[in-house]
Amino acid sequence: MEIRPHRIIKRKKTKKIMVGKVPVGGDAMISVQSMTNTITSDISATIKQINDLENAGADIVRVSCPDEESTKALKEIVKEVSVPIIADIHFHYKRAVEAAKMGAS
Repeated sequence: MEIRPHRIIKRKKTKKIMVGKVPVGGDAMISVQSMTNTITSDISATIKQINDLENAGADIVRVSCPDEESTKALKEIVKEVSVPIIADIHFHYKRAVEAAKMGAS
């Protein structure tokens, strides 16, 4: 019998996928994800914030891509950081296509 049964976490068995070099799902350890709050087209500020998030323990970072200028900035951002970048595309299929071309996950 457990002393604190409310702390037992039963994980649903899922398929493991790779987000960059980070395994997610299946028997992978739980990964930490965060999101920037910079204007993505401000490349230097976004890169700095991503690096700060990585130093704080983030494994995966989401970046907002509400417009074409933001998705174009991803090409430079992805080259300068080591964590996987996920494009938050705001339900716009063109942003998803642009982000994939720029190297985001």
